[in-house]
Parts: sequence; C-alpha cells; structure tokens
Amino acid sequence: MKNHSFETITADLKDGRFAPLYVLVGEEPYFIDRITDLILEVALPEHDKDFNQTILYGADVTAGDVLNAARRFPMMAERQVVVVREAQHLKDIEMLTAYAKKPLASTILVINYKYKTLDKRRTFSAAVDTNGILFESRKITDYHLPGFITTLLKGYHTSIDAKAAQMLSDFVGNDLGRLDKELDKLRILLPPKAKHITAELVEQNVGISKEYNNFELLRAVITRNNLRAHTIARYFAANPKNNPIQATLAVLFNFFSNLIVCHYAPDQSEQGLMAALSLRQSFQVKDYLTGLYNYSAGQAVHTIEYIRLTDARSKGVDNVSTPDHQLLSELLYRILH
Repeated sequence: MKNHSFETITADLKDGRFAPLYVLVGEEPYFIDRITDLILEVALPEHDKDFNQTILYGADVTAGDVLNAARRFPMMAERQVVVVREAQHLKDIEMLTAYAKKPLASTILVINYKYKTLDKRRTFSAAVDTNGILFESRKITDYHLPGFITTLLKGYHTSIDAKAAQMLSDFVGNDLGRLDKELDKLRILLPPKAKHITAELVEQNVGISKEYNNFELLRAVITRNNLRAHTIARYFAANPKNNPIQATLAVLFNFFSNLIVCHYAPDQSEQGLMAALSLRQSFQVKDYLTGLYNYSAGQAVHTIEYIRLTDARSKGVDNVSTPDHQLLSELLYRILH
C-alpha cells in the first residue's frame, strides 16, 4: 500500500493535482471530512457545481448507483465530482472493483468509509491503491497531540507555545473536530497581525487553568517539587472531568520514556539530546537536561513501571475501588520519594 499522508494529499489538492479516485477509510473521521471538504471546495468552480457535483449516501444507494454516477460525463465542464458519504453502509462495495481498475479521468470519485478499514487483500483495495488514493485515517494518540496542534496551526501560518499546545491537548483530548473549533476560535481572538497563540490566550478563552494542568504537573515532577506536584494533583481531584488520569499518565510516560533515551545517548550535550529525541527547538531539551540531573536511568525505568501499573489499575486491573485521584497521588509519591 502506498503511503499517502493527510499533508501530502491536501497539498496536492490545493495545487490542483487530483486523482480520479479517493477511498478514505479509518477510525478518525476528522481527516476524512477535511479531505472531502477540500475536494468539494477546490475541484470545481462555483458555476460548475450545480450540474457536476453529486453527493450520495451509502445507506441510500447501491454500488450500481455509484457506478452510474461515476461513469457519467461532466456537463459543459472539465470534470465532475461524485462523493459517497457513509460508504461503510454499502453492502456491495467490491462491485466497484472494475471501475477502480479503470476510473474515468473526467470524474473525481470520493468514497468515505468511516470507522472501518477495507481488507487490503481484496482486489478493490489493490485497484484503488494502484489507480487512485487509498488513505487510512488513524486516531492521533495523546502522545502526538501537541505536535499535531503545532503542525495544524502552521498550515494557518500561526505558531503556539509548547505549554499552550499541551494545555489544549490535555483539555480537549483527541476529539479532533472539537480541537479544530477551539483553534479556530483562538485564531479569531488573536490581535490584528498577531500569529502566535500563548498559554494566557488559551487560559482566558478555553477555560483551562494556566497554573494547574499536566504541563505544570510535569514541570513539578521534573524539578522534584513535591509540594507543587501534590497541589496540582489535588486540583485535578476537584476537577476530574477536565483532568482525566489517562491524559496525565500519557504526559508522564512520554517524558520518562524520552529520559531513558537521553540517559543512553552517546552525546548528552544540548545538541546531542536534540538529535537523539528529534527535537527542533532548544527550549524543548531543557527539561530533559534537568531530568538527567534529578533522575538516574534506574529511577526513570522504575517510574515507567509505576506509570504502567497505575494505568492498568485505573482500568480496573487488580483494583476494585481506588479512585483515580488517589492512584495519581500514590504514583507521585512513588516517583518523588
């Protein structure tokens, strides 16, 4: 299967490079919707859309209906666009194989196959991969969310504080549709000509505490500030809906996993650690330099074990009644003592 990324697909679309067939599959609807909306926006000029843009729904049509629409020729236009939404409800999608082997150059057929994947061993998937674009839309993990936020904003020529990105990641989670709306709101609220989102802007307009969040908790752990760490943990206990333990564990796991890499890096200078961790900005490595001083390699390994144990217990493994806030307090005690 060819490796098509969301970024490369959208870049091609914006440059006017279209494939005749797009099959967008996977559990993350955000990327599927974004690609589809962009095709609908840029593939046809407005005056051609009335006669050459067709939207079908998988629950209401058959593969035969899709074929009939795709095989029509555009009316007084260079191309037509046919979008099949909710295509996971098409019971006979394999009937599109013959078309996928030889799609019309004058049709852009877009198939949205959400929350599921296609069997890549079947001939339909192989034909799409050969003659069009087969894109699998995967969920963004908590670990990668801050980086995703930064990358997404770059597309709007906007930057964001690392702390602000982590705050949004913790608060919104990987609901990318909601996250996109929050970022749109923040961009609108920026002063004229300003292109940088700060932690203060996030705190004021998204309802996140600047002082009590996973970013600050991690800083307290890195610097071994026991009082500060437990103060933040108590705030989390009082606001559990906005501070789920899974997001906190992901942040801690990410740091200590990277810290182990730092301990065994051949070059432990600032530049050496940036290279080892694939970091682009020097401020990102400061915490790891502090972590190297405050935690030995053995302590970092044991901390990973504690985090994994806490994660399992938070999901009910060997734990019947201990609440999440107490699990976090116990974890912090183990890490900091």
